[in-house]
Amino acid sequence: MDVVIAGAGPAGLALAIDLARRGVGVRIVDKATEFFRGSRGDGLQPRTLEVFDDLGVIDVVLAAGRETPALRVHLDGEFVVERRIFEPREPMPDVPYPNGWTLGQAQIEGILRDRLAEFGVRVELGAALTGFTQDAAGVTAELATGETVRADYLVGADGGRSFVRKALGIEFEGVTDESFRMLLGDVEADLDPEFGYWFATAADPGRGVVMSPLPGIGLFQFGAPLEEEDVEPSVATLQSTLDALGARVRLGELTWSTVWRPNVRLAKRFRVGRVFLIGDAAHVHPPTGGQGLNTSVQDAYNLGWKLADGSPELLDSYETERRAVAERVLGVSSELLRKYREGDERAHERGADTDQLNISYRTSDEPGLAAGDRAPDAPLLDEDGTEVRLFDLFRGPHATRLIFGGPGADEPHTYAVLRPGETATGRYVIDAEGHAFASYAAKEVVVRPDGYVGELVR
Repeated sequence: MDVVIAGAGPAGLALAIDLARRGVGVRIVDKATEFFRGSRGDGLQPRTLEVFDDLGVIDVVLAAGRETPALRVHLDGEFVVERRIFEPREPMPDVPYPNGWTLGQAQIEGILRDRLAEFGVRVELGAALTGFTQDAAGVTAELATGETVRADYLVGADGGRSFVRKALGIEFEGVTDESFRMLLGDVEADLDPEFGYWFATAADPGRGVVMSPLPGIGLFQFGAPLEEEDVEPSVATLQSTLDALGARVRLGELTWSTVWRPNVRLAKRFRVGRVFLIGDAAHVHPPTGGQGLNTSVQDAYNLGWKLADGSPELLDSYETERRAVAERVLGVSSELLRKYREGDERAHERGADTDQLNISYRTSDEPGLAAGDRAPDAPLLDEDGTEVRLFDLFRGPHATRLIFGGPGADEPHTYAVLRPGETATGRYVIDAEGHAFASYAAKEVVVRPDGYVGELVR
C-alpha cells in the first residue's frame, strides 16, 4: 500500500510517522520551499502528549519544551497578580501527562521530521500538489515538479486553504469575521522567560497583549489586538500597543508574524472516495484554547491505522468519529474567543474541556468505561518483576488484548492482567496496585491501535 500526504505540518507528519511504522509506503509533499520557522501552535494538550508517547517522540518533546508558565498580569504597567491558565496536576496512574506542555510549532515539526527520517521518509519541499484524479483502484496525483504519482490513497493535510478540499468541492462551512483582527507572532523581548505576561489597562483589564515564552529559542509568542487604523503588522505596531498599555517592555527582532481574523470553519465532509482531509484542511480554529494543532494531530492518529487496515468499515468511521470531535472542539475554542473579545478577565483560564482527555467515540450511554473511550494507563509489573505501564503494552502499531484475571495467552500483544500472587501459563502482567482492575472493571478489553477501547466485556 502507498499513501501520498499533501502538507507537512504537524498533522501530515504525525500521519506519515504512523503509516511508516506500519510498513506503509509514504510520500509527504509540501508546496513550501523551506520549513516553517514560527511558533504558531505552541500548546500541547495532555492527550497529544500521549499520542507522542506512542509515536516515539515524547522524551524529545518533554526535553525541548516546558510546562505552561504562570501568567503575570500587568495593568497600566504595574504588576497586580499572578495567575495560571490551569492549576498543575500531579501525574496519576491513569493519566501520566496531566498538564499541558509548551513548545513552538516549528520545533514540534522538526522533532516529527527527525522521527519520520528514522523510517527512511523525508519531506519533499517545493512539491505542491497541482492536481489529482481517483478511480476504484487508487489515486493519481500530479506534483509541481512535473512528476505523476500513483498511490492507494491521498490525504489532504494542506491547511485552511487546502487545495485538496477545494478540488473535491467540499464546502468549508463557518464564518470569517473581518471586524476583529489580532497580530500574532514571535518576538525578542526583555522579559523574564520564566513567566508569561498579560498587559492591559485597569479600565479595560480583559483586552490586552499576551506574551508567552518559547522554550529553547529565546523568543516570546505574542497576541495583540489590531485596531482599524493599524495597517502594518510590524514590531513598531506591537511596540506602540505595549507603550499605550504602560508596559515597560523593549522589543527586539520580530521573527514571524501574521494577522489573524476569526475564521472558524468545518468541512462538510472529511472524505471523498480514496481522498481524506485532516487537520486545518478539515477544520480551522481560533487560537484560544490551544485546540487546533492538537485536534489535527489526533485526526492523523485516528486515520493512520484505519488506512493501514483498509477495511471499508474502518475507513468510513474516520469521518464519523473525527468530524464530531472537531465540531465539539470548535465550539470550545469559539466560546473562549467570545470571552476574550468581551473582555472577560477569566478568558485565559482552561479546564478539562481543553485537555482532550475526555474525547470519546462511544455510541452508548452505558456508565463507566465503554467502547470508544480513551484507554487509561496504569502501573504494572512484567513477568520478571520489572515496572511497566499499560501504555508500554499499547505502544506501537498494534491492537492490544487484556484478559483480566484469566489465563495467559501466546497470541501477539495479548496479556493476562493478574493480581499479586497469581500466575498464568502464557504472557501476563501483574497489577500490583489494582489500578488497571479498577479502571477497566472488565473481563476482557481490546484496545485499538490509537489507544481507544475497541471492545469491552464485563
